[in-house]
Amino acid sequence: MTTLDDRRAHGNRPADRRARVRRGALLAALASTALLVTPAPAAHADSGPGAPADTTPPIKIDAKDPDLRLPGSAKLAPGRVLDIKSVVETDDGDERREDTNAKVKFALQAEVLFDKDSSKLGGEASARIRAIAQEIEKQNATSVRVFGFTDDLGSALHGLKLSKERANAVQHALSANLDSSVQYQIRGYGEQYPIADNSTEEGRKKNRRVEVSFARSG
Repeated sequence: MTTLDDRRAHGNRPADRRARVRRGALLAALASTALLVTPAPAAHADSGPGAPADTTPPIKIDAKDPDLRLPGSAKLAPGRVLDIKSVVETDDGDERREDTNAKVKFALQAEVLFDKDSSKLGGEASARIRAIAQEIEKQNATSVRVFGFTDDLGSALHGLKLSKERANAVQHALSANLDSSVQYQIRGYGEQYPIADNSTEEGRKKNRRVEVSFARSG
């Protein structure tokens, strides 16, 4: 017959004590898991697309507030207008126009104006140059820069000579469409100042160009 003391003694055996510890650890793990999987409240926006507009008036600022004054004799820097550049290029890349607050620049690829390795203007060049002349008149420009460029094929000396001759040809065509009071700066830079990679034909084509730039009015 098993007595109460026998059951107590039996329950105090090391094996039983380990079993109770394992059951306690299991219950604790289950409890913590239940806490982890408890669903969080659904997130929601403060206002949707159809919410009424906020009509709260802006906060009034006291210009005389001493806390808003600069320390000592410090002054705010004068305001300035940022020089924003707008670039427009034809789909085929033959012509590129850049506008900033200060100037206008046209870049015409050499293939549009000249035959290969030539400084003689082709038939399509006249219309292109005439359009640039009209923009020069529109901007009331009195000084025009005409710069020629080539790729890096051939000798550097040949590139300088060809780019200058092409710049001269474009200047002569412009002068035929503009008032004689307009002044010109003409340069031939050869392979200097590339705008694309000369290791590819596409890049070399962009670098073979004549740029016409002038100040914009207003």
